[in-house]
Amino acid sequence: MSAEIEARVLPGGRYGACCLREASTDTREVGIISSVTAANRDFRELLGDTFTYGEARTAGVSDRRLYRLRDAGEVIALGGGVYRWADAPPADDDLVEIAERVPRATLCLETALARHRLIDTIPAVIDVAIPRGSTRPALRAPCRLHQFDMRTFEIGREPLDVGARRPLGIYSAERSIIDVIRLRHREGSDVAWEALRRWLSRPGRSPAQLIELARQFPGAEPALRQALEVLL
Repeated sequence: MSAEIEARVLPGGRYGACCLREASTDTREVGIISSVTAANRDFRELLGDTFTYGEARTAGVSDRRLYRLRDAGEVIALGGGVYRWADAPPADDDLVEIAERVPRATLCLETALARHRLIDTIPAVIDVAIPRGSTRPALRAPCRLHQFDMRTFEIGREPLDVGARRPLGIYSAERSIIDVIRLRHREGSDVAWEALRRWLSRPGRSPAQLIELARQFPGAEPALRQALEVLL
């Protein structure tokens, strides 16, 4: 078939035959690109927005393909073998990494207070609570890990959607105030008083609510009452 076509174009010169071969090459390249794009789309549907290295391998993604996607900027390495597609819905990559890699991770202390708008400070690192005795993971995200008592760990813990496959935890405003007051020797009294003052200024807030909660934490109630006496 190709020889017959070449014979027809020879009278006009070889340029025509050359163009035909180039067109065929372009067609093959387009086909290859389309196949790769379709394969990436299939993997995307199978893996979701966020996935781990192990999940990618199980889905049939080779190391070479995964690293090619990473180097091309199509996927982002979040750390610890966790990846996220670059065009996934906007999310805080640090929080996604924490949620994916640290079971029961919970935003606490200054980080939680800032999210509840009880302090103006924007923490330079992310305060994360984990149950005492848990493994302390090495994270790429800038974190301070705090080990909290297992017996009171779930008190005031709420889910926070950060765009990961499971929600991150965050302590309620009230729990965060109790924590920063009972740990004021480490976190600083100024932070504790500012957060408590702002919380009390909000409609419907009563010291009795905090006192009731503080009773569940050893030694927290006297410190809270002392703070309330100063502010009220």
